[in-house]
Amino acid sequence: MNQTRKGSDFRIMIVAGEASGDGHAASLVDSLRSEHPEVSFSFFGATGPAMREAGVETVVESDHLSIMGVAEVTRAIGRFWRAYQQLKQAAKREKPDAVILLDWPEFNMRLARAIHRQGLRVIYYISPQLWAWRSYRIRGIRRDVDLLLTILPFEKKWYHDRGVDHVEFVGNPLAGEVKPSIDRAQFCAQHDLDPQSPIVALLPGSRHKELVRILPVIARAALKIAIKRPELQFVVPLAPNRPLSETEEVLATAANVMGSDVSIFHIVADQTYEALGAADAAVVASGTATLETAILGTPMVVVYKESAANWKLFRWMIDVEHFGLVNLIAGDRLATELFQHDLTVAKVEAEIERLLEPEVNREFRERLAQVKAKLGEESASDRAAAVITEALLQWRQMG
Repeated sequence: MNQTRKGSDFRIMIVAGEASGDGHAASLVDSLRSEHPEVSFSFFGATGPAMREAGVETVVESDHLSIMGVAEVTRAIGRFWRAYQQLKQAAKREKPDAVILLDWPEFNMRLARAIHRQGLRVIYYISPQLWAWRSYRIRGIRRDVDLLLTILPFEKKWYHDRGVDHVEFVGNPLAGEVKPSIDRAQFCAQHDLDPQSPIVALLPGSRHKELVRILPVIARAALKIAIKRPELQFVVPLAPNRPLSETEEVLATAANVMGSDVSIFHIVADQTYEALGAADAAVVASGTATLETAILGTPMVVVYKESAANWKLFRWMIDVEHFGLVNLIAGDRLATELFQHDLTVAKVEAEIERLLEPEVNREFRERLAQVKAKLGEESASDRAAAVITEALLQWRQMG
């Protein structure tokens, strides 16, 4: 640690890779500065646009390092290696009081080992989901991480049971952030929807490969249901940074295959929370969106489809009973999961119809309220900032 800094002045390196991590990192930076004005913070590290807007000095721009899939990562290995070396050198040069790593485990766990070997304190916020797969990496957490902050309620016990004592649950960042800006009536008025008729939201994922693998199936299921129940209304929230033409093309192709009218789909931009809040049921790609849907209280079916190669590679590593985050937090198969070969038109169609049954819908919403309560009430960023600041002051006293 840098012994030239005194009192409550702290120099922090912060590293986030994906867009969601960039946003959470920026919120944490803001909380550290605003919630503890008596402490002076300066930040540098791997940044996306939100972190740069928050005033974090850039060592590496992480915008183009958000990649999924074995083939994709392999092609970008040079970029990852350069980023890794640049961050290691920056830590050695700057000697920060701590390094805060957010999510992005494939990169950040390797960086944690290198940084910790330099004698620096490592804080991991949004802990790796080792409970889901590759649990053997727990020894790396025990060895290289000085403070672990979790955002899912069951994670603290999971880590503690495996010998990680320096772990705190700080709540989920989404709990205080996910809320619609308008109500159902206003949303329907904006998009020429009938508020008295059922609305089904279709969320196939935010990546191109998710869109082309998942949306055709769920769109065809919607088209089949619409023949029997023409009063149903289908809303497709446009994922951030995805062109409208891409979604329109997939939907038009599905309608052409079914010989149906594509006009049953209402595509909306920049209103995902509003669409989910207004919906009676939703079809949601596995991931953070299932938590967002749970917080908004909308009954859902969780879907996903990977490439055959990626599914064969990753499936055997996954060590959980449920895939969907909403089910993991509920501790039960609350939402039906249709993955890979189970993702069929017939099964999606049947599940949408089941979720629209009044009694099923009511009970589902009651269970989702319990899930939301488990995520915490307090701002996760503020809670994390408080825990981090306390640790930094203690470490400073220890020398």
